[in-house]
Amino acid sequence: MSESQGELLLEMKGLRIEGYSDEQWHQIVKGVDLTLHRGEVLGLIGESGAGKSTIGIAAMGYAKPGCRINGGTIKFDGMELTTMSESKKRKLRGARIAYVAQSAAASFNPAHKLIDQFAETVVEHGKGSREQAYADAKELYARIKMPDPDRIGFRYPHQVSGGQLQRAMTAMALSCRPDLIIFDEPTTALDVTTQIEVLVTIRDIVEQFNTAAIYITHDLAVVAQMADRIMVLRYGETVEEADTRKMLSAPEKDYTKSLWAVRSFRKEDEAPAAEPTPLVKVENVTATYARGLVPVLRGVDFEIHRGHTVAVVGESGSGKSTTARVITGLLPPQEGKVYYDGQELPADYHKRCKDQLRQAQMIYQMADTAVNPRHRIRDIIGRPLSFYLGMEGDARERRLRELMEMIELQPDQFLDRLPGELSGGQKQRICIARALAAEPTFIICDEVTSALDQLVAEGILRLLDHLQRDLNLAYMFITHDLATVRAIADEVIVMLQGQIVEQGPKDDIFTPPHHEYTDLLLSSVPEMDPDWMDRVVNERREKGGLGAAGN
Repeated sequence: MSESQGELLLEMKGLRIEGYSDEQWHQIVKGVDLTLHRGEVLGLIGESGAGKSTIGIAAMGYAKPGCRINGGTIKFDGMELTTMSESKKRKLRGARIAYVAQSAAASFNPAHKLIDQFAETVVEHGKGSREQAYADAKELYARIKMPDPDRIGFRYPHQVSGGQLQRAMTAMALSCRPDLIIFDEPTTALDVTTQIEVLVTIRDIVEQFNTAAIYITHDLAVVAQMADRIMVLRYGETVEEADTRKMLSAPEKDYTKSLWAVRSFRKEDEAPAAEPTPLVKVENVTATYARGLVPVLRGVDFEIHRGHTVAVVGESGSGKSTTARVITGLLPPQEGKVYYDGQELPADYHKRCKDQLRQAQMIYQMADTAVNPRHRIRDIIGRPLSFYLGMEGDARERRLRELMEMIELQPDQFLDRLPGELSGGQKQRICIARALAAEPTFIICDEVTSALDQLVAEGILRLLDHLQRDLNLAYMFITHDLATVRAIADEVIVMLQGQIVEQGPKDDIFTPPHHEYTDLLLSSVPEMDPDWMDRVVNERREKGGLGAAGN
């Protein structure tokens, strides 16, 4: 974090922004004031719907579809953005003001290679040739610890992991060395070991190029490492603002204190006794991508029993989501077998019967990209009812309403809405209802809380726990958030480079001695201490550098 402030770069006064829903305009940002100096990082925190991202993108003179800036001023380097022409603002965006979105999967063009998308901004803004952009991309990929930095840029977005894609977007935002970068939850898709690499890189570049940054996050421990000042938002208004150390040590408002509180949820009941036959068994699975040239899983073995939650943790590219793809039949293994309730499953989902498909459902990390934005909620949840269970008419409508009540959303208020009219937490609940509609016995939860603020995430965990106890569901919980593991898991599997390096009951995994990599994971969980990251980075550099465990 910077020790001195430069000249004023960004100033908002009385910013007001409206959003359109239910056929009328609603005020969503209500007269916010904000200042930012060169070389300074301002942290914006608050729960879902507080207006963090809306204010962040307003710094580019932009309002997302369905919103409009209807009051106040936004001055960037002395230029008023609210009255500036769109053509002039486009010249600023990407060159002098850059944006790192929360959802990398939804932000990249799937038809173009990563390095070409990096180079596009450089060339379009006249900052260099395509060859120069390629060289710079490779250098930045290396700095943020992308694997094989000289060649990874020549992959398409679907050919890299979610964490790698998020890092590629961070590099792309830095391509023109902008004056201001808006980081909108840039590390939510990253495991804790990779997160340190990216945070250190972001902070070094901010300091090296005297760049100002707005850092939007729901992770209070992360913002403690990154921000010089913190602004707390709620319902589109500023609750309080202060220097980071003062805000962490002595918040004044009750709402801020509630955010500072450690997540309280823990599973209350012990999991039921394991039955002799596991519900899901993965036996000696080896899997590859790219026609067998790239091994991604090697000899993976584990079991999941009814009523149990098995958390799978590990860094980006460790094989967590690939294991889920093998279980669901989306990626047939090269070797090994998958069993359901004692019966071997066909390796390819095309060869599985409808009932076998129904039993295992997935809830995806990014609710934004997991639902069709043009379909209403009743159609999104209703399709599995029709496809798997043959429900139509009144029976389908009754079940829809039951499912909405199970996820604690009012049917009359939400069934006829589009996904864009829901908050992130509400959309994730819809994804849960869609999975439950098939009446499965096993659900794979793939980073289902990583994109949610702490308060909303706790609500989702409580809901999943409640549903598990009521329906005797088995969960495979893929996550990089060790706080979530502590909250909801019965057993833990630790993966590294496609192999299981440690597994067992949660209490055993979290009790020393640990496997070397498990110890690295546990020591990488950020703390609410502004000096934590400096301390960890220095310790690791003394031992041989960051990233010792590899990516």
